[in-house]
Amino acid sequence: MPTSFPHLLIVLVATILATRLLGEAAQRIGQPAVLGELVAGVLLGGSVLGILQPTDPIIHALSEIGVIVLLFEIGLHTDLKSLAAVGSSALTVALVGVAVPFALGYWVTTTLGLGVVAAVVSGAALTATSIGISARVLSDLGELDSPEGQVVLGAAVLDDVVGLIILSVVTRLAMGEAVSAGGIAITTGIAIVFIIAALAIGSVVAPPVFRLASRIRASGALGLMALSFAFLVAWLAEAAHSAMIIGAFAAGLVLYRTPQRDEIEEKVSSLGHFFVPIFFAAVGAAVDLRSLADAHAVVIGVALILAAIVGKFVAGYAPWWFKGDKAMIGVSMIPRGEVGLIFAQMGLTTGALDAQLFSAVALMVMVSTFLPPPLLGRISARRGPPSAEDRPGQGGIDDLVSGTLRDEVRRERPRVADRGGNASVSGEK
Repeated sequence: MPTSFPHLLIVLVATILATRLLGEAAQRIGQPAVLGELVAGVLLGGSVLGILQPTDPIIHALSEIGVIVLLFEIGLHTDLKSLAAVGSSALTVALVGVAVPFALGYWVTTTLGLGVVAAVVSGAALTATSIGISARVLSDLGELDSPEGQVVLGAAVLDDVVGLIILSVVTRLAMGEAVSAGGIAITTGIAIVFIIAALAIGSVVAPPVFRLASRIRASGALGLMALSFAFLVAWLAEAAHSAMIIGAFAAGLVLYRTPQRDEIEEKVSSLGHFFVPIFFAAVGAAVDLRSLADAHAVVIGVALILAAIVGKFVAGYAPWWFKGDKAMIGVSMIPRGEVGLIFAQMGLTTGALDAQLFSAVALMVMVSTFLPPPLLGRISARRGPPSAEDRPGQGGIDDLVSGTLRDEVRRERPRVADRGGNASVSGEK
């Protein structure tokens, strides 16, 4: 039944309060805020209280806006030059992080008696990394601008591109259609061409447009213009048969070099404080704890969990020439989140997965989503606080992504960051 407006209001109240309180609780025990937001989603979802339904069209739309805003904000903090500096490492992590989990997933599921199509869908669900969850956890820990964070970010973006290709192929296979090399090549070409075109055209069009927008005196005009730009590029990505999150990330990359970037960040982050927690709560609410009651589903789920963890962790060590913390990279690539659920839902819809297998994949998604935050918290604590010289990009990341509350500090002592990433407080040297 469609959600009534009064019911929607109480759902939003419950979601906002739960994510904020549990996010704060997670930070107080030394864990990233996103862990608390995911737990809030599980508690509010159908497994416990039944308040938050991620399949509700309105909730789904709000969570989609949340992930678009999140990826746009991450793009605003990503220097392409810094990303290119770790390009070979990111590419290696991405490719190994797709191939190894898929092979392991296919092997363990066929060994347990699944058919070829079901095994392919299950293996495909292990391939992509949830860039939203990985980036948010690293941001909470102050590691997103580190060399390891840049490798993870680049690899996760490439994972999404490869994941789109795999999803397209697997969907056709699950529906009984023929899959050709030409079709795969076309899907790959579209994804790559869109990213290049978005960066090339946007870099020419965006600067004069935002110079003009900065002259508009209406309150919030620049932030709304930037958000509209992100929505437009996300829509163009979907229209080009790519992913909206890739489009939103590309929009942020385009605006990184604009002089208005700091003001854009401030305006967009205010909106993101509302939408982004809804996205993470919806991911948690999609997990059905009742799937643990089926023994066969649990066996397959445990096998997929091991394949998911080992495959991505090994990928972190693939670039042997990289001198950074490979364990942090490997653990950061483990979360599947909404990406794994998309594969699982596709398999259930097409009939490639039955209810038990869907529960097994959902169990894998749940564990792979909840395991990395505390592990990364320990790894980051072992490394100590990252120094400014270790960060190739800007010296810090916005409240929206980091989950910290620094608004009062900003109002009293606004921070100024130069292009080299050195942050200073006005009035201080």
